[in-house]
Amino acid sequence: MTVEIETGLVGPSSVGNCFVAAYPPFSAWTPGQVGAVHRVLEEKPGEDTDLGLYLHVPFGCAKCHSCSFKVYTDHIEDEISVYVDAVACEIASYAEKPAMEGRPPAFLYFGGGTPSYLSVRNLHRLHDALSASFDLTRLREMTFEGEPGTLSRAKIDALMEIGVTRLSIGVESFSDEVLELNGWAHDTRQINSACAAASAAGFPQVNIDLIAGLVGETEENWLASVARAAELGPASVTIHQIEVPHNTGPHARTRDQGTGKVADWPTKRRWAEYAFGELERAGYRVSSAYTMSRAAGGSDFACRDSLWHGADLLGLGVSSFSHVGGVHFQNEDDLAFYITRAAAGELPVCRALEASPSERLIREFILQLRLGRVSPGYFRDKFSVDVLEKFRVPLEDLAVRDLATVTSNEIVLSRKALLRVDSLLPAFFLPQHRDVRYT
Repeated sequence: MTVEIETGLVGPSSVGNCFVAAYPPFSAWTPGQVGAVHRVLEEKPGEDTDLGLYLHVPFGCAKCHSCSFKVYTDHIEDEISVYVDAVACEIASYAEKPAMEGRPPAFLYFGGGTPSYLSVRNLHRLHDALSASFDLTRLREMTFEGEPGTLSRAKIDALMEIGVTRLSIGVESFSDEVLELNGWAHDTRQINSACAAASAAGFPQVNIDLIAGLVGETEENWLASVARAAELGPASVTIHQIEVPHNTGPHARTRDQGTGKVADWPTKRRWAEYAFGELERAGYRVSSAYTMSRAAGGSDFACRDSLWHGADLLGLGVSSFSHVGGVHFQNEDDLAFYITRAAAGELPVCRALEASPSERLIREFILQLRLGRVSPGYFRDKFSVDVLEKFRVPLEDLAVRDLATVTSNEIVLSRKALLRVDSLLPAFFLPQHRDVRYT
């Protein structure tokens, strides 16, 4: 896990991932447990377990410098079509499994990479493949990640045609200088054009992403970015704090040249707190540790809320992550190998982990902490466990530090805790999962 330093700029000794994307950590997943995937796919799930689909598009115009994922920026349309064909084969292979039979997905998420890099033709081909194997008529939400420079009017029209209900636009910053320094391909002119086109199209929800603490970020341009986000008035604004994973450009440049440093954690948290405050004044509410929403109540992000309450997730495409029936698994992360296996009708899984009942409880508990509120009654009903007793020591520590209010009915995190919530979660891990490289 990342060790956070409280002063100065982030240097080589503090690189890593603080954001907790899953539990147990990815580093605990092994090829030796892939057999559990095949077993659980042959089992019918419980009737009350939601199913979600995630489809990974690994292509884009450019790879931002802080991205730790594999992004392919030099593939032509014919090569991308080969990938789409392979994903279609993978979709069909999973649809035949008992674990998927008769389960209309509750949500569908197109992530990347840059999903909006796909041509309209390939976008329709993927949607057709999904529709042929899964009943998409009962989706509560279809989310699509878009990069401003690739969100043409024709692309936006195509997204409306396939039923996208939540368009998430990767703005990141409203400063052209910051965007260029961090390796993004778009500029503010394209941001304004994409946001205007999305608004005119009438998507039920438009989200924009901002990242605090990027290379070149200053107090002045961060405040200007927050003001512009509030002025645009999307349904939600997601605010990330930049991280420096080991396999990224900023880490290498900081290590080798002493350049490309990003803001320290206190500065990033202060900027994120400022954004939360300004957006609250503009009529938004806290939806999670990362998102401000205009929604008055209820679920404004069905994918997140379903996953953080134990939904199954089937990940499709190269390097995708899945969670089905308590078994975590990941697809091949080499593009050519993934295509070969998927096109041959194989399930292209490379590593897995079957979570214990205790690990499954911990996973849901820590993910729900990111919402800012946790109901002990939910865990008594679902797991027959009193989380107030199970996690008594770390909860008492949070309460003593004014990071949480703990009662018999609810655990509520303070704003201070939400701004650094991922750094607090390892206290709830099993001992063997603390202080390890997350990935």
